[in-house]
Amino acid sequence: MAKSAVYTGELLSLKQELIAGAALVASIGLVPLTQGNLSLRDPDSGLILVTPHDYPYDALKADDVVVLDLEGNVIEGTREPSHESQVHLAVYDRREDAMGIVHAEPIYTNLFGVLHKPIAPLHVGTLIDVRGEVPVMPFAPSGSRQFGYDMLEVMGDKNAVIWANHGMLAVGSSLGKAIHCTVMVEISAQLYHMALQHGEPHRIPEQYHDRLVG
Repeated sequence: MAKSAVYTGELLSLKQELIAGAALVASIGLVPLTQGNLSLRDPDSGLILVTPHDYPYDALKADDVVVLDLEGNVIEGTREPSHESQVHLAVYDRREDAMGIVHAEPIYTNLFGVLHKPIAPLHVGTLIDVRGEVPVMPFAPSGSRQFGYDMLEVMGDKNAVIWANHGMLAVGSSLGKAIHCTVMVEISAQLYHMALQHGEPHRIPEQYHDRLVG
């Protein structure tokens, strides 16, 4: 049962930001149908706004957004929160830099996920947004706080990780940055896949990595 909606006015703009972000990733095919989920952190209250479980992105309204505290208690909202909410909360618990999260299901990224093959940083954008190679987390059922903590061990200081046989997750200093990172991971996956059809891709020399990661 949701608590009294005492934060509604304060969080309305953040709810609208989350809805706009969800519409964007859906429109460019990163979250087919009702797959995937997005969240962001309110910098003032520390509350987490997350998309509801199995709900069409093009139908989302402010009342559909679920507001959680870091323990996973529902503060606002009548819909069921995303089943990956505990994973998001694990990230917010351990990474102070994370203010937005996207769990997406891009086709080419999933290709590397089923191969259990990391995406090499062939493009400068991969280094800038992801901070290097996109690692792959070994397959495990998702949805639990422990899954999130195990995932963070694989991610290290990177901003994205592939879930083997199950999509990817990206974090950012804002929801917009997390979305940008998600797009860059999928572009990198497409580029890497196509390059492999023609030979062995040339990687960016390591002496430039620190400068690009910055």
